[in-house]
Amino acid sequence: MDVFTKCICFLALLVILGVSELNQAHGAGECGRSTSPDMEAFKLAPCASAAQDENASVSARCCAQVKKIGQNPRCLCAVMLSNTARSSGVNAEVAITIPKRCNIGDRPVGYKCGRM
Repeated sequence: MDVFTKCICFLALLVILGVSELNQAHGAGECGRSTSPDMEAFKLAPCASAAQDENASVSARCCAQVKKIGQNPRCLCAVMLSNTARSSGVNAEVAITIPKRCNIGDRPVGYKCGRM
């Protein structure tokens, strides 16, 4: 792909993200005012393989991000069920096991995440 095509694709992505931000209500959502679950999902990139395979090892970087986002269980749940996570191949049933696999002691036990 040449440089011009890459620039066009990048600009198209920025436009799509900008339009999606305009279509959202500007109140405090699951992840607060300053970010959306879809934007937070990008921070969980180190968890990609662990969110697709329950037997995959979970990296320290993944655990650190899950612990940080997991301080707000509603946000973490929304991130794991987000369109971005889904389109990245995340298996939500596997993804919700990551806090336990990271041995995060203060995770909310018994918390329902969607239908799971």
